[in-house]
Amino acid sequence: MDLVAAIDEEHELAVGARAAIGTGLAMALPRGYEAQVRPRSGLALRCGVTVANAPGTIDADYRGELKVILINLGQEPFVVRAGERIAQLVIARVSRCELVEVEDLDDTDRGAGGFGSTGHGSTAK
Repeated sequence: MDLVAAIDEEHELAVGARAAIGTGLAMALPRGYEAQVRPRSGLALRCGVTVANAPGTIDADYRGELKVILINLGQEPFVVRAGERIAQLVIARVSRCELVEVEDLDDTDRGAGGFGSTGHGSTAK
């Protein structure tokens, strides 16, 4: 779902600046769920404005107003206006796991290969 800016007056976000913008929305998620705050692709492409901690996580026990941490990575100031769509919200299940400490890990073809090591023609080793 879209999240909109619930602000009383315009907020100018300078180049490189970030701000927590209120949405006027609060919720009670069921245990075992989270809300993920994600950027809007059009806003990112057109203006360079995105969610600083994407995806932002809203835990099930949080009861305050949802705020979106916007950052302006664009080349000019961006003005956030009341009612403007600023982010998206996805509700998702949270999986719990139990970690087990081991001395060694099993081998795979990739091994410890890092960024870009799984694509064709990669030179990373």
